[in-house]
Amino acid sequence: MPVSKPPILAQSPSAPRRDGGLRTHSLPTFGQWLLLAGLSLSAVAAFGIAPDTTIETVPTRLIERSLPLPAIRSEGDNAVYWREERIQRGDTIGSLLARAGVDDAEAMQFFRVDPRARPLYQLKPGKPVHVAVDEDGDLIALRFLTNGGERLTIERADDGFRAERSVPQEEVRTTLRSGEIRTSLFGAADAAGIPDSVIVALADVFAGDIDFYQDVQRGDRFSVVYEARFIEGEPAGTGRILAAEFVNRGIAHRAFFWRDENGNSGYFTDNGRSARSAFLRSPMEFSRITSGFTMARFHPILQEWREHKGIDYSAPTGTPVRTTADGVVTFSGWQNGYGNVIFVRHQGTYSTVYGHLSRIAPELKVGAKVAQGDTIGYVGMTGWATGPHLHYEFRIGDQPHDPTSSALPVADPVATDRMATFKAAIEPLSDSLALARSLPSSALAASQ
Repeated sequence: MPVSKPPILAQSPSAPRRDGGLRTHSLPTFGQWLLLAGLSLSAVAAFGIAPDTTIETVPTRLIERSLPLPAIRSEGDNAVYWREERIQRGDTIGSLLARAGVDDAEAMQFFRVDPRARPLYQLKPGKPVHVAVDEDGDLIALRFLTNGGERLTIERADDGFRAERSVPQEEVRTTLRSGEIRTSLFGAADAAGIPDSVIVALADVFAGDIDFYQDVQRGDRFSVVYEARFIEGEPAGTGRILAAEFVNRGIAHRAFFWRDENGNSGYFTDNGRSARSAFLRSPMEFSRITSGFTMARFHPILQEWREHKGIDYSAPTGTPVRTTADGVVTFSGWQNGYGNVIFVRHQGTYSTVYGHLSRIAPELKVGAKVAQGDTIGYVGMTGWATGPHLHYEFRIGDQPHDPTSSALPVADPVATDRMATFKAAIEPLSDSLALARSLPSSALAASQ
């Protein structure tokens, strides 16, 4: 006797049809529905909440808030639309306004003849101009930042147009950048999006410890935290460097800007030592040494072997020359083979000499006080010189010494009784430097 197979749950037992055949795919019977329900409940129990589990009630709170209804414009209103356009190369006032949807002969006449609109003609490509126009294409208002940093607003009035100048509010953002030198310092700065003014200031901060012409090499890394200025969202220049790190030949140099309660400021290391030496290593920001300090050099003009008691820095005529330390001018003018030359007396027995200058800063008279980094003259080839360069001497007790290898005096450190205040002030800047280091070629900006 054949054994019947139990039906699967998706089927019901075969039942006779009216035509005498068998119905093999009918709906489940009532008993099968009960069985399905029981299995479903048991499945839920298997994957549900365990017995004696306490369910934490999620607190709820009803919040009611009144929302303003949108303003509904009547049929008589004429909507005003603002849009931003940027000056393009080869633009005219007509093409600029046409892109903004302006079709206004009166406005065009104003811009053509009124001198108050002249700053608009002087804007450089890329500068934004905000234009308000109504549905008829009439100019309602126009505003932009002049090259001088003022905001100029031109608005339609009952009797034509009026122009108003104002000083926009400046926003200062703290910006973090880091980079790695692969070809040059400026190349790394460009890759990291750092303005030239910041990288020059960075080199100046570490000028007492690093010669940025001789010492910098491929693989050196740097991180910098600096102020970036914005006006109406547009870059408007840079401010101070707040913190910086330069890893040169595996040695990390760090510096933090700090101003004490008396208004004295400077750059200091983590432990409060002044990051600036009393003397800069070089009298120019970037240059090339063509002749070093030596006891025997063949003089190109005198055609004989002589001592060369200074360093010659090659640079184009007119390159600014800076004093390497605070001091007082003891001589300024023409002197034999030096040509135009400046002598500066510094603290203690130190003095420096700057020769072959094309010209000397006009205010630099004997007795004038100079500060480290001040421009005192410009590279030239006066006196005994075969090409434009600066002859620089570093003297101790009137005896020339090699400035690239001599131990230079350092500036005063943070006073002991102010060290706790200093540490607290630089802690967030140290955290910012750590963040910049962790982001290769980072470009992170934070609003302040």
